[in-house]
Amino acid sequence: MTKSPVIALTHGEPAGIGPDVCVLLARRPPRARLVFIADPVVLRSRAKALGLPFEAAEWAGQAQDGLYLLPVATKAPVVPGRLDKTNAAYVLETLKRAVTGCLSGEFDALVTGPAHKGSINDAGFAFTGHTEFLAERTNAVQPVMMLATPGLRVALVTTHLPLADVPKAITRARLTAVLEVLQRDLKEKFGIAEPRILVLGLNPHAGESGHLGREEIDIIEPAIRELAARGLRVRGPVPADTAFIPAQLAETDAVLAMYHDQGLPVIKHHDFAHAVNITLGLPFIRTSVDHGTALELAGTGKADPSSLYAAIDMALTMIKATKKIRLG
Repeated sequence: MTKSPVIALTHGEPAGIGPDVCVLLARRPPRARLVFIADPVVLRSRAKALGLPFEAAEWAGQAQDGLYLLPVATKAPVVPGRLDKTNAAYVLETLKRAVTGCLSGEFDALVTGPAHKGSINDAGFAFTGHTEFLAERTNAVQPVMMLATPGLRVALVTTHLPLADVPKAITRARLTAVLEVLQRDLKEKFGIAEPRILVLGLNPHAGESGHLGREEIDIIEPAIRELAARGLRVRGPVPADTAFIPAQLAETDAVLAMYHDQGLPVIKHHDFAHAVNITLGLPFIRTSVDHGTALELAGTGKADPSSLYAAIDMALTMIKATKKIRLG
């Protein structure tokens, strides 16, 4: 009998809604073995605050589908809605344990809840986001952030950078590497035989033949030509303001945006509740909710678990596609 997938879950900032949406998973029958890497006190106290039942056995490699706990202790008591930078180390510790398990084969995928970047940095840890942290822990050369909803995938060349720093960060080498990772993971983790990638320009009107900037001419177009000559189905650069019309998307498996706020507002408007954040280029599958810590909602019963459900479903879909490809 084939065992069901094992998914590690980290709730992120303990004072935010991460524990809330994790507790709400108890309402939905699991289709896998879901292992919370967390302080049991945090999840059980949050369940009590929400008036919900929460049962999870301690993780010991069980074969049955269900909710499990792999205990990691917080550094300080948790109050919903109130940040305490003392617990930044706890957040990072849960992620480190998850990475260890994914690399060893204990877990088939990692699903993460929202971390609070400000609190982690205030505690003295350099942290720009899950994408960069996981890449550093796994020695991934080129991590790629991609958000996905039903019907739309948007990946990024640059992630958490000030807008003023974006142009110089877009080099031909970086763009080529990102496109290679995007193409490979769409094949290997999504089962798309010949991924079709649409690349956005950086400047308005994709540079207007150099009159509104030369990045398209000097960097983006040469990278696309090179990869197309190698057989990749990549086209562009196209102006961002017309890239997301139905006629364009009908011929596209993923859109590659140059920077964070060029691509993500579109996908969040498209379907915010079901958007999933995916890190490509890692040696394992990682998905995440696409919302923040929402401190003001923690412990109130108003948190929406839809994005966490979607992240788990996406991880299961990717696990299935990956195993199908491996089995031929």
